[in-house]
Amino acid sequence: MLTDLLLLLCCAIISVIVFRRLRLSNIIAYLFTGFMLGPSLLNFLGSYHEIELIAEFGIVFLMFSLGLEFSLNKLIEMRRSVFGLGALQVIVSFLLFYFICQLFTMTWQQSFTVAGILTMSSTAIIVKVLTDQQQLHSQTGKLAIAILLFQDLAVVPFLIIIPIIAMPGMESGLVMPLSIAFVKGAFAVIVLLAIGRWVLPKFFDEMGRVRFDEIFILSNLFVTLLAAWFTQFLGLSMALGAFLAGMMLAESHYRHQLAADIRPFKDILMAIFFISIGTLLSFDILRDNLGVLLLMVFGMMIAKMITITLAALIMNEKITTSLGVGIALAQMGEFGFILVALASKYELIGGQLSSLLIATGVISMSLTPLLVKYSQVITREALHHYEKVFRFQKTLPGQFSDHTIICGYGRVGQIVSRFLRTESLPFIVLDRDPMRVKEAREGGEQVEFGDASRREILLIAGIEKAKLLIITFNDLKRSLALLAQIRALNADVKVLVRTKNDKGLDELHEAGATEVVPEVLEGSLMLVAHVLYLSGIPHKKILKRLDCERKTKYQHLHGFYYGQDSRAEKGLWTIEKLHAVTLPQASDFIGSLVVQFNFNGVVIKSLNRSSGEEVAVTEKTKFKAGDVVLLQGDKSELLKAEQALQAEGYQSLN
Repeated sequence: MLTDLLLLLCCAIISVIVFRRLRLSNIIAYLFTGFMLGPSLLNFLGSYHEIELIAEFGIVFLMFSLGLEFSLNKLIEMRRSVFGLGALQVIVSFLLFYFICQLFTMTWQQSFTVAGILTMSSTAIIVKVLTDQQQLHSQTGKLAIAILLFQDLAVVPFLIIIPIIAMPGMESGLVMPLSIAFVKGAFAVIVLLAIGRWVLPKFFDEMGRVRFDEIFILSNLFVTLLAAWFTQFLGLSMALGAFLAGMMLAESHYRHQLAADIRPFKDILMAIFFISIGTLLSFDILRDNLGVLLLMVFGMMIAKMITITLAALIMNEKITTSLGVGIALAQMGEFGFILVALASKYELIGGQLSSLLIATGVISMSLTPLLVKYSQVITREALHHYEKVFRFQKTLPGQFSDHTIICGYGRVGQIVSRFLRTESLPFIVLDRDPMRVKEAREGGEQVEFGDASRREILLIAGIEKAKLLIITFNDLKRSLALLAQIRALNADVKVLVRTKNDKGLDELHEAGATEVVPEVLEGSLMLVAHVLYLSGIPHKKILKRLDCERKTKYQHLHGFYYGQDSRAEKGLWTIEKLHAVTLPQASDFIGSLVVQFNFNGVVIKSLNRSSGEEVAVTEKTKFKAGDVVLLQGDKSELLKAEQALQAEGYQSLN
């Protein structure tokens, strides 16, 4: 037994490290460990019965921790989402899977069990994935958590019913055993909740006064196992007792300490539980039924996406949010594995079916992080085929004249449109994101779905009679392609282009842009305007200075002094570098005309004498020893220019 346990823990550690590098869940690592060490492959474990016995306590502590999360106040606060959307999802998904199982000639007991297994989703994986991707507090995340809460509650009846329906000869007399079980369950709830309300608070008060951590932890374990023993004594599941024990302590001020104390035991024993589940996987069964397995995985995930999306739509949630929740909860959950183990223990499902169900859970769990990450893309593509998205009123040729066309309805496009609407100026917005278009139109905005780079879309938007066109998206290649289309259709329309920085300014102007507005430079000008105004400079002089900068295409703002912390910015901004070079006495350029200085792509931004005086460069200006020449250009060309200006040793550019 000890040898098996050491081998099991060693392989589990290695598997978790490897699977974490692959960004997969610990649960999958534990299942893989059991699969490798189990009878199907290496068959290194000999104490399967003892391992399963230890694993049962993992379920007990998991259910206790789950009970601690179910405070009545929390359930009341989320009652609409939990008992509305959550209950609807469980019922619809369960019925769908039940009838599908019936089509494959399963017994009603097997259909009931498999439907319950497939209905559950993974709380552990979803919470982690949504947290990692910062979606936990979004509307999609809140609805997903509400559904998971009801699923966790729904596990409890399954834990009671599955052992009963597995008894031989229960087909004709099922009502009486179920009634007795629910009476026992109600009795257990009343007794344990009463103890939790009036006895346990005083008990833990006394344990807390001792101020001895070991006593508090032992008391926690004692209460958990005592509740599990009590429900087992009544002929019910130990997990039910542990869940009720957690619930009765959920309202106490010891809740967080209890959860922290029980967590190490829960984590270790749950790892052993999932490893024991992995031993149920059969390599031969999976190999011989690979097609069936893939059909089960994709069939289950698509069915759950559809049922969860429909349930959310019935509860008047937006279609984008509904689809996001459906995609997030499409996998099988850890409680599904618990039900598989329970059903296998009572021989309700065979080895082949249990292997396929476990493998279905593992594959679907592995796909979940990827699905959630790209859920917006998947939703967008799905909405491309959603008929209502394309039922928008088409803008007819001639409907507008002397209007503004806004290409892109992101943050910038939305701000521009609000100001145009305030001034009652005619405009039309084009955007190719169907989710955004649908949301905006539902909010009363005048937005049309279409790719502005397509000639037909521009004609429908009235480009031939437009007064102004604004490109709001930050994509140089797309902007250049769009400018080519615009100038072919209307050479006179004024075009404003928004960019992130001063990259491609000349290209955009040459392509036909009337004005290019770089965010970084314009933001800098606004900051300068505030600085000058607060420094006492007259308002008219400030405006004149800003106008001068814009007319000269931001000539004084180009170039950037790169420092040690600017290396990350080099990959994001392809801005020409500024570099100062001091002319030594031995320089060959001493006495030569500044205008004769000519290197490919390198320009002189300014020239300062050794005294600090800045010199205005004219046709007669000459270089002198000690001059500080400020150069602008690409790094490689600056290096050549510096080598030419300095006739002796110098520090190269880094």
